[in-house]
Amino acid sequence: MERFNKVLIANRGEIAVRVIRTCKRLGYRTVAVFSEADRDAPHVLAADEAVPIGPSPAKESYLVIDKLIGAAKASGAQAIHPGYGFLSENAAFSRACKDAGLVFIGPDAEAITLMGNKRQAKLRMLAAGVPCIPGYEATDADDAALVAEGERIGFPLMVKAASGGGGRGMRWVHEPSQLPAALKGARSEATNAFGSGELILERAVVNARHVEIQVFADEHGNVVHLGERDCSVQRRHQKIVEESPSPAVSAQLRERMGQVAATAAKAIAYKGAGTLEFLLAPSGEFYFMEMNTRLQVEHPVTEQVTGLDLVEWQLRVAQGEPLPLSQRDITWKGHAIEVRLCAEDPANQYAPRAGRLLTWRLPAREGIRIDHGVREGQDIPPFYDSMQAKVIASGVDREMARRRLVEALRELTVFGVTTNKALLLHVLESEAFRSGAYDTGFIGQHAEASVVERLYETRPRERALAAVALFHDEAQQLARSGGLDASLVNWNTAHRHPVSMTLEDSQGDAKVSVRPVSSERYEVVTGDDALDITVRGLADGVFDFAVAGARGRARYLRTGDSVWLDAGDGARQLTDATFRPPKPAEGVGTGRLLAPMDGRILRVDTKPGASVKPGDVLVVLEAMKMEFQLVADLPGIVEAVNASPGGQVSAKQLLVVLKPQG
Repeated sequence: MERFNKVLIANRGEIAVRVIRTCKRLGYRTVAVFSEADRDAPHVLAADEAVPIGPSPAKESYLVIDKLIGAAKASGAQAIHPGYGFLSENAAFSRACKDAGLVFIGPDAEAITLMGNKRQAKLRMLAAGVPCIPGYEATDADDAALVAEGERIGFPLMVKAASGGGGRGMRWVHEPSQLPAALKGARSEATNAFGSGELILERAVVNARHVEIQVFADEHGNVVHLGERDCSVQRRHQKIVEESPSPAVSAQLRERMGQVAATAAKAIAYKGAGTLEFLLAPSGEFYFMEMNTRLQVEHPVTEQVTGLDLVEWQLRVAQGEPLPLSQRDITWKGHAIEVRLCAEDPANQYAPRAGRLLTWRLPAREGIRIDHGVREGQDIPPFYDSMQAKVIASGVDREMARRRLVEALRELTVFGVTTNKALLLHVLESEAFRSGAYDTGFIGQHAEASVVERLYETRPRERALAAVALFHDEAQQLARSGGLDASLVNWNTAHRHPVSMTLEDSQGDAKVSVRPVSSERYEVVTGDDALDITVRGLADGVFDFAVAGARGRARYLRTGDSVWLDAGDGARQLTDATFRPPKPAEGVGTGRLLAPMDGRILRVDTKPGASVKPGDVLVVLEAMKMEFQLVADLPGIVEAVNASPGGQVSAKQLLVVLKPQG
């Protein structure tokens, strides 16, 4: 007898759309929930029904258990799929669903509780014979005890929050003198993020890879593994690129790791989809880190190489059915790689970016799958995670998948918000990634801050193309309004004289000289570079051109005096600032601290009359699951504070005013 036929998806964005897609294919009716910010979001439009659950901040909507249970009851849904993030690994949510007579499409609350605490999970895994990293897992250990145990374990070591994940409350400690500060910082961050300052210590496994095993279990005692995913390309313990199979895992090692993962799932009577995360040492030894008791963000790469639908398996298990396949029936074919496309600015310390998606163009290519939950014209709100889409490529081997992914990213176009597209291309095209011989230190070794900044610099060629796009588009408009023949575009009695322009981009202002030679040809000088550019076509968002005879193509969007341009390696916005009045001095060294983006105030560490020096933290802002510190930019006295903890602020809102001290 089936337990449910209508499913409420307690999530948003791409994972909600993805779950809805499988539910509909299997004949389930779907119910979306949405905050005020998501009223017209794609996941709302994709579902059969939708229920509002409150204001935009997640803590007032997507994280309120009673509202989600109430939405399920009001809509007649008998089951809730939590997706990932939000309440997906919240034992109280799982228990509340059960108490309300609803099916929670995930593990029982007991398994979530056990594996949600790194200390308890590690002790249980040790008891089950699962290899674990040497460390210290005592309950409620104070800093003095942890310092002493750190000396015993040896350095380098990792400080980790016992609860939660996502890299919060985690510190890498290289030497004893760094440990006290690391403990203080990790405990504070863990308390703010997870409500618990409990910490554990682990020996650091140097030059390791992050390899995880997908497991599935049903209520009939069956447990299988679906192979591994390599998630070693990370930034601040946040995954950027994932692939399956791992270049470092042989068939024999896969079988051994899979058996260990299945043993771990059986040891806690697990049910549903879960992932065992391991550190794989260069020696081939592997160590348990944690278990994620939910569907992973990177599950599509497993689906691509196994041909299975993991959400379908979740639904079948939740209905009480046995697993669709036994271990011997599961096979792997080809290779798949996934990247996470995020609305963030890697050149500005990966700050998340909110804003309107002016252009959202996705490639339609063989071997490419794109999971997303946004649409052109939609506002990207500051309240949630910065990831907007997952781009997945598959092929008969790793190199084919990599090539396909590179070309798909080149074609993918996003205007309106900055993304990490240029960084993703840099990673995929690097020799280190191509070789497959990399580890969790990849970003630090191959994409350090100076490299990333160069990736996002506007180059002379792009400035020249932007100037031509602005100039040519303006000329076309004038010609059309005057009823001129196309051949007369740019014609005038003195067109041999260049026109000077000032273009503003991420690096500031740049002088550009444009001289029309014919209706389609321009000579452009920017800095020390002189380029001969011919316009082959400029319409429907596509700029076909030739530079010194070499053909090229870029996506573009003109909005007023600005042009968004992407020649394949990432979008840049350039604005014609030729006639712009001088900007008032503000920002660095002014004593006027502005919110870098829309967000919520976590802390205010100052008050009017306080004396501050450069670098003092005055306000801490949270946006898109990241924290930003606003620091004093000059020595002075706090004159005004326009922020309070818990308050919402807008981008560029004035938060603190300092009176300089000489």
